[in-house]
Amino acid sequence: MSERRYPKAAAYSDLSYVYTQTSGPGALELTEFLAEKIPVKPGDKVLDVGTNSGYQTCFLAKEFGAFVVGIDPWGDSVERLTTNASAFNVANRVVGLKVGVPDTKLASASFDAVISTTTLEMIRGMEGDDGYRRALAEIHRVLKSGGRFALAEPMHKAVPIPEEIRPMVTTGDMPAPWSECFATLEATRALVESVGFGIIEAAEPPDAHRWWDEFGRYSPGAEDDWDVLKKDRGRWVTLGYVIAEKRA
Repeated sequence: MSERRYPKAAAYSDLSYVYTQTSGPGALELTEFLAEKIPVKPGDKVLDVGTNSGYQTCFLAKEFGAFVVGIDPWGDSVERLTTNASAFNVANRVVGLKVGVPDTKLASASFDAVISTTTLEMIRGMEGDDGYRRALAEIHRVLKSGGRFALAEPMHKAVPIPEEIRPMVTTGDMPAPWSECFATLEATRALVESVGFGIIEAAEPPDAHRWWDEFGRYSPGAEDDWDVLKKDRGRWVTLGYVIAEKRA
């Protein structure tokens, strides 16, 4: 199923390595899924929000022929992106900046597309819906008219938290508990719409459950998360995506 649905990601078959370079469920398959939804075309200027190591940033540049600016304010993200850009042989089509939303300092209307995977939920956890909305407004500002935004992140279903996992998702840090970082698809869609985007589609990816399973099995340090996922059994934790357009 993986090779049929995600042929570009299938070339990067060592999931134990891929998940050391990426964060959250889905990894390169999720990136390919979103890039096809936009769709990203050769020569497009793309902003990747929350690059981590830049592995997915470089994947976009190499496999879709885009020029990609990756931003991340944390740690050694820019250095890791630069290393990966050389390994992918895309150093001339990738730029890393140590900035985050909403303080990017990037020019208005300068990108054809923006992609963000498993990133903005962290802002919600730290700064609530107001901070999340400010980040979305910045993404809207830097997009060209007609440009598209693809968002995917961990979410929760519109049901009460199962009692078996309640202590595990309402405490701890990610930098905040899952219950504070994750929202429903409906709430996320409404926030995206509130800053001026037109919604093209919003749903759970068909491979969401498998991607969470892969994350639990392959992502370093995900033992506690894997325990939550096994106890939850898909009742509360999910993954959602929103494809939106900046309309004149």
